[in-house]
Amino acid sequence: MDDSTKRLLQRLIRRIPAQTLRTTLEKWGRLTAAQQRSMDFTQPKWALSEKLLAFCEENGFTAKHITELEMTNVIDNPNQGMWYAFQLMDPEDDANSIELTQFKEQFKSHLRELVRPVSIKIKKHTDEAVWIRIAWGDSFSRPNHLKPTYVVHYLQTPYVFVTSLTSKQKPLLSQALVLSARHRAIKDANLSGRKLTAIRDLLMRKYQQAFPTMYPSPLGERNQAVSNPHIEKEQAEPAANRLQMACEAFGDGTLPQLQTVVYKLETKFRDHTNKTMTEREEPFNCVVKFASTNLLESLRHCASSGIASTPVTPLLSSILQKGRNYFVITDNGSGPSTQTRQPQT
Repeated sequence: MDDSTKRLLQRLIRRIPAQTLRTTLEKWGRLTAAQQRSMDFTQPKWALSEKLLAFCEENGFTAKHITELEMTNVIDNPNQGMWYAFQLMDPEDDANSIELTQFKEQFKSHLRELVRPVSIKIKKHTDEAVWIRIAWGDSFSRPNHLKPTYVVHYLQTPYVFVTSLTSKQKPLLSQALVLSARHRAIKDANLSGRKLTAIRDLLMRKYQQAFPTMYPSPLGERNQAVSNPHIEKEQAEPAANRLQMACEAFGDGTLPQLQTVVYKLETKFRDHTNKTMTEREEPFNCVVKFASTNLLESLRHCASSGIASTPVTPLLSSILQKGRNYFVITDNGSGPSTQTRQPQT
């Protein structure tokens, strides 16, 4: 193996969690049974890396084999790095009938027409997701396997999820995806996060959705009992109403573990006590960011417990309703704007 492939393997072994290394190597399936048995997974990572490197050189493995191992690890541990969601637009008549083999051939062909050299590996996962690994090169360098782009696309749907994509690479990938998936355009879905499963479930509605008609009466039986009967009588109805409105906005089931939501304000400053700012004609630009390990669950709790006012503002309920966590607020309308964020680099 050349030096760049050795560095790729060593970095990969450092990144694979120790408790899943044995399983990942078994799924990879490139080591012989004897080599697999000889691996002592109680050893430190550096020792395992050296032994695995020796096996790879003995077996004559190349970058192709090591990228297969990396892809296996990323599919099993997708919550690394920042994922961005995109949506394909204007499907052609045969968009819903495209098959994996056809998509793979056309994607590779279209991308290689746009950029050379480039390394492309495509694999279908058990949940029907098509995983694509792209190592980009240019006229002066070989594909850089240390900085690959990963793409996840569900065939027969317009949804695409991407991580580690630069602004220079974005139009190339977009064009290849649009042509291969039989669509005419692609747009930023204004949804991102470190948990791929969370933004996927939010965008593809793979969760128990909220419907106001599900709660025709107060849900008092869900409240905890209060020892003082006077306090119970005083608080029962407001607490039930808060819970009902929280469930109407966010549902009462398990929510996608979204971690952030960003609001970019481009509105006129309004405060009668601050004439200097109020009299400015240009918009007041400000960014507000909410963050939590489980943001939607936190917002639901704030509404049901009375920490936040109810009914829930559309600025917050729009996260689920629109499947987004990036909004631009302007003076042109009362709700979140449909403007999109700038391309990520």
